[in-house]
Amino acid sequence: MKKILVIDDEVWLREMVLFALSQKGYQVVEATSGEEGIERARKEVPDLILCDVNMQKMNGYLTLSALRSEPVTAAIPFILMTGMADPAGMRHGMELGADDYLPKPFSIENLYAAVEVRLKKSSVLRAEAERKLADLRENISLMLPHELRTPLNGILAYGEILAADAASLPPEEIAEMGQEIYQSGKRLEHLVENFLIFAQIELLGSDPQKQQSLRGQLTAQAAAVVEKNALEQGREANRLGDLSLELGNAAVPMSANYLGKVVAELVRNACKFSTEGSPVKITLAEAGDDVVMTVTDQGRGFSPEHIAQVGAYMQFDRKLHEQQGLGLGLTICKRLTELHGGTLSIQSQVGAGAVVAVKLPRAKPA
Repeated sequence: MKKILVIDDEVWLREMVLFALSQKGYQVVEATSGEEGIERARKEVPDLILCDVNMQKMNGYLTLSALRSEPVTAAIPFILMTGMADPAGMRHGMELGADDYLPKPFSIENLYAAVEVRLKKSSVLRAEAERKLADLRENISLMLPHELRTPLNGILAYGEILAADAASLPPEEIAEMGQEIYQSGKRLEHLVENFLIFAQIELLGSDPQKQQSLRGQLTAQAAAVVEKNALEQGREANRLGDLSLELGNAAVPMSANYLGKVVAELVRNACKFSTEGSPVKITLAEAGDDVVMTVTDQGRGFSPEHIAQVGAYMQFDRKLHEQQGLGLGLTICKRLTELHGGTLSIQSQVGAGAVVAVKLPRAKPA
């Protein structure tokens, strides 16, 4: 049974709404003021809140703002009831996080329709969130043990052989084993680095002051940073001959470390998901008020669904394609770009490669 909280200081209207919703089979709780409504919402955690706008002491807007600021009540669907449904008031309510308006006077049918639409939408959103959480659990449970164990197994196995038989092994075999240990160590290093950066980004995303400080950073010679990190990834993937760089002079409002991370992850992905011998193109140029960097490959590409689902621990079609990584790289690039006031977009078709574009605002003159 869905629980609905009705907040209104007019007794007759509150009782009418309570009676009508109870007749429909909803569990209804009531509050006679904004202050009481906040307390009831915290205690009851209803599935929907109906709140009058024009109340004494604490009106509907203040009540909505207070509930949206608390984690427990922030996501509860909220309908404002008002006899003054003017555009400015409605816009203000939507900016505060209202889900709908119910203009007074309203009929019982209007009330039922508004409630049912909001509850249905909430159920759809909840089901989608639960599906994403299930996907997240599956991806972590499938990928994390593999990503940790595979390089560790290589390090331990070759280390054991070297410890036991180094004296009897020819130098070329020792060198080969050392190279395998090194590559496994680099894979683990990249995994740990991405975990740490992702955690750091999430903390930065919740602190407006730190975000503002981030946007005050500047890389004056962005082309040099892009070139350095792109070539490093090309060399690591044995794809240097496939890289094509067209880098114009530009200053980017992002630290060299974070810019380098974005470049490295995008070029790394382009090399990983395209075949050796196919081109990987990196460009950097000013475009109006923005600086745009693109990384283009002719590899596997993304479907529209996959582009919309870019997220942490998400690898697409992993069951069909053997690959390394947790899918954190693209998410890190997206979040870093957004934290610096920019956007990351993907244009792609399955089997026809991808163009990933990072757009950042041009650095303002000092």
